[in-house]
Amino acid sequence: MSDPLNDPAVRRKLAVLRHVDEVTGNVAMTCRYFGISRQHYYTWLRRYQADGLEGLRDRSRRPKTCPHETHAEVVEKIVHLRRTYHFGPTKISMYLQRYHEVAVSRSGVWRILKRLGLNRLPASQRYQRRDRKWKRYEKQQPGHRVQIDVKFIEPLTTTTVGSSAGTATRGAAGSPARSGRRGKYYQFTAIDDCTRLRVLRIYPQCNQKTAIQFVDYVLGRLPFKVEVIQTDNGAEFRTAFHWHVQDKGIGHVYIKPRTPRLNGKVECSHRIDAEEFYRLLDGVVIDDTKVFNDKLQEWEDYYNYHRPHGALDGQTPYERLRQKTHPAVADLPQPHSITQRVLPNTPLKDQEAACGGFAPTERTLPPPRSTTLRAA
Repeated sequence: MSDPLNDPAVRRKLAVLRHVDEVTGNVAMTCRYFGISRQHYYTWLRRYQADGLEGLRDRSRRPKTCPHETHAEVVEKIVHLRRTYHFGPTKISMYLQRYHEVAVSRSGVWRILKRLGLNRLPASQRYQRRDRKWKRYEKQQPGHRVQIDVKFIEPLTTTTVGSSAGTATRGAAGSPARSGRRGKYYQFTAIDDCTRLRVLRIYPQCNQKTAIQFVDYVLGRLPFKVEVIQTDNGAEFRTAFHWHVQDKGIGHVYIKPRTPRLNGKVECSHRIDAEEFYRLLDGVVIDDTKVFNDKLQEWEDYYNYHRPHGALDGQTPYERLRQKTHPAVADLPQPHSITQRVLPNTPLKDQEAACGGFAPTERTLPPPRSTTLRAA
């Protein structure tokens, strides 16, 4: 520690104390001379007698208690959401309000993140400014337009499940998976333009046959009539797919070539999948389409029924659907996979275990089965 006499404040206080002993011999006169109160003088004197020159250093004026300070548990939740899911202040504030019944303003969350040095995201997660501003739009009725697109799932090495699972990973044909083998998967995604309600499905091929299977699956899952389906110009959405959709009495439109922004809602949802679902996986995937779809179904249920959506002012897609069609779908049952509700006082680590690694909420999904994809 540096010499106290190098501190100007220490030298001034020492000069006041010596002025009484060596010059005036009177505390009141010295205090008037230096323009301080006698209370200050006696405080400095007591500290000097107790700790010497170190006692004359300026001390923190921070209050010992602050009734408005954010509780440590809330700060822990904010840090968890930031580090694990890279959420921004607005989304963190929405999650705290919805799932923990804690009201922390967006600016309050930002101050906490800045104080802890978490105010800057990794470079890959930062907002990229654009030269042009695109006008946002939203259809007014559910089913007026449904966007469909395909997300390629990068081939991940298949291997055996760890000893904790107790069983070996097996391929689609039931034979043990070979280490180093790589499988390709394609995530077909449909999202309603109005409510952001999504339907997801994994297929091992990407062609018109699987696209037709998916659109039939979507029409059976959505609780409203679909009027128009919008896709890009991919080969999987060409003639056979187009006429299949037309035969069902549904319009099919293509977006302008090389303008993925016109399919912006489904493209953005794929980014959310990458950040909040696939990024949290171990990087070890079971080479089984059915098991993959089971895991993806849990994520789809969480997205539709429990995840607050920034573009919907914090509502979930299901809540927006009820708002738009009430009371037509007000009594729709919740998906069968969402059965567990974590109590508000559940420790954070127990909440993470209960939600399978991708649902940082208190209304969570059941733990993943031992044979499903492992989450980080």
